[in-house]
Amino acid sequence: MAFEMEVIWSTQARKDYFKVLDYLNNNWGLTEVKCFVDKTEEVIELIKKHPETFVASHRKINIRRGFLTKHNSLFYKIKPHKKEIILLAFWDNRQNPRKRKY
Repeated sequence: MAFEMEVIWSTQARKDYFKVLDYLNNNWGLTEVKCFVDKTEEVIELIKKHPETFVASHRKINIRRGFLTKHNSLFYKIKPHKKEIILLAFWDNRQNPRKRKY
């Protein structure tokens, strides 16, 4: 069994996450909210067990991009010495990639 790392949500990640949930609830309904929550939890569990599963960022060291849906990605930072994963931000893949920090 793989060692699980601790997951810590940044303030930005929480803000982005609830923004996506609000959008889905207002425009698509509770079914889509539940699907997004389930997919997010699934991806976070995968990241906890296998942090290097997703593609590394070309812009910053130890930052990776996990795909949640065709419209949303999750950026996270691996801190192996602390055995932590920091969830940095959720990103709408339809946005201009030049605006992305990671």
